[in-house]
Amino acid sequence: MELLKERIRRDGRIKDGNIIKVDSFLNHQIDIDLLNEIGKEYKRLFNKENITKVITIEASGIAVACLTARYFNVPVVFAKKSESKNIDGDVYRTTVTSYTRGKDYTVILEKRYLTSNDRVLIIDDILATGKAQLGLLDICKQAGAAVAGIGVVIEKGFQGGGDRLRKTGYNVQSLAIIDSMENKTLQFRE
Repeated sequence: MELLKERIRRDGRIKDGNIIKVDSFLNHQIDIDLLNEIGKEYKRLFNKENITKVITIEASGIAVACLTARYFNVPVVFAKKSESKNIDGDVYRTTVTSYTRGKDYTVILEKRYLTSNDRVLIIDDILATGKAQLGLLDICKQAGAAVAGIGVVIEKGFQGGGDRLRKTGYNVQSLAIIDSMENKTLQFRE
């Protein structure tokens, strides 16, 4: 998606530790027009998949998931990173490791929001090692839900998570794949 690549080139910042900062338009301050175009692109890519739910993990993937779900006319469900008093009933539970935070989270999703009748599209803002996506795949497996695909806004291809997911048979569609950030210079896969 050339529009996205141009925006990353213009406003993205490379930090030490293979971190790409896109907080000025994607995951802190959000450019709704850009996310709207991203949602349209996911609809084009997964149009024939009969999606019934879009799922993500809080917090950065929620905005992308919402604008994507709008085009499929389905609800968004997100796994929460902490328990609270307003969680009712049984939950699916899995552990994910955040690459950027270097921390493990037990994420939960109420069972009533994801069932074996669902065909889901997993959406996330960034894919590095793939651990967040693996956590959502585990939750889908626990629910018996079918995974129609995984949509990622930015994949750091040099960290291998997307390639590992593809090798196991998942339809992973990344809108921008960064193959290198060496010397603070972005190189995109074409």
